[in-house]
Parts: sequence; structure tokens; C-alpha cells
Amino acid sequence: MIRINLLPHREAKRKQKQAAFAALLALGGIAGAALVLLVGGYNASRIAVHNERNLVLKNANAELDKKISKIASLKAEIEALKARQQAVEDLQGDRNQPVYLLDELVRQTPEGVYLKGFKQDGQRVLLNGYAQSQERVAEFLRNLSGNSPWLERPDLTEVRAAMVTQGKTPRKVVEFTLNVSIKRNRASDDDSKGGKPTAAKTGATAGATAGASKP
Repeated sequence: MIRINLLPHREAKRKQKQAAFAALLALGGIAGAALVLLVGGYNASRIAVHNERNLVLKNANAELDKKISKIASLKAEIEALKARQQAVEDLQGDRNQPVYLLDELVRQTPEGVYLKGFKQDGQRVLLNGYAQSQERVAEFLRNLSGNSPWLERPDLTEVRAAMVTQGKTPRKVVEFTLNVSIKRNRASDDDSKGGKPTAAKTGATAGATAGASKP
């Protein structure tokens, strides 16, 4: 006996396929949303970790900046203390400087040169006087530049012919003016042990007359 199905089976299969497709779409959407949430949560956790590390580094940098500022202030205090100590040492050396300066000028002034005066301004000393000849002036410059442990860098600023009266007879001489610097050896061990003082700046002006011999 032949059976004939008169029900709309094709439409039923079509509806079944549509329902399955819709369910698959819903499942895909749920899976996609879950994946997005999972990736977003992972990224958020990693960002939080990095932010925490950045905060730790920022705090560490702030601490280092504080330490660096303290070190800088300590260095400044040390430099200020060194400057004060050096100023005290300079003042101690300056007390006897005029005596040593006069003694050194007498030692380095050659025969035939007469110093009529000098004037000190800081570490520079202005000398003026008379000489029998220009050779005597050159010898004086050589003594100041190479032989003196106290004086250095002489600079002849003026030399000219002049007449001086010795007794009743005028004589022709050479009048000169020069500048010379006072040495200051602050690194000397002898100074710290109370040895011979070094040349130091007095900041005062002095005038004196020193002569090795008359022209």
C-alpha cells in the first residue's frame, strides 16, 4: 500500500535550518562577546600592572631626586667651607707678606738699580725706579721672572731716559716702571706645617723705597 505524506515537510525543514542558524549566530555572538571581555580584562590587568610599575618607578625617581638635591646641597656646603678655610689661610699668609715682599725685592734687585717706590694692588705690584742702563733693567726682569720664588710675570710698562742729581752733578739714568705678580702656592706642604709663608694677596696699597745700589 502506497503512503503519501501531504504535510509541508519542506517548510518544516526550512524552519528547522533557520532555527539552527539563529542558534549558531547567537552562540557565535555569545562566544565573541566572551572573547572580547576576556581580552579586555587581560589588557586591563596588564595596564594596571604597568601603571603600578610606573608608579613605583616614579616614586623611586622622586626619592633619587631628593637624594641628589641633598648631595648637591652638601657639595655646596663643602665648597663654602673650603672657601672659608682658604680665606682664613690667605689671611694668615697675608700678615707677613709685606715683610717677605720687601726682602725679596732687595734680593732680586741687581746692582745699578734703585727702586724709589712700589705700590701693591691685590696680587700685582707696581714698581718704579732708576737704573744705570737698560741692561740693568733687563737683568732685573730676568731675576723677577726666573729666580724669584715669590714674584712672577714681570711686565715692563715704561722705560725712558731721565736726569738725576747726585751731589751737584746731574747724571743720565734710565727711569722704568713695571708690574709684577705675587705668587701664591696654596698646595705647599710647608705652608700647612708652619714653614715659609707663601705670597698672598693683601688687598692693601704700600709704598716703600728699596735699593741695591745707587746709579
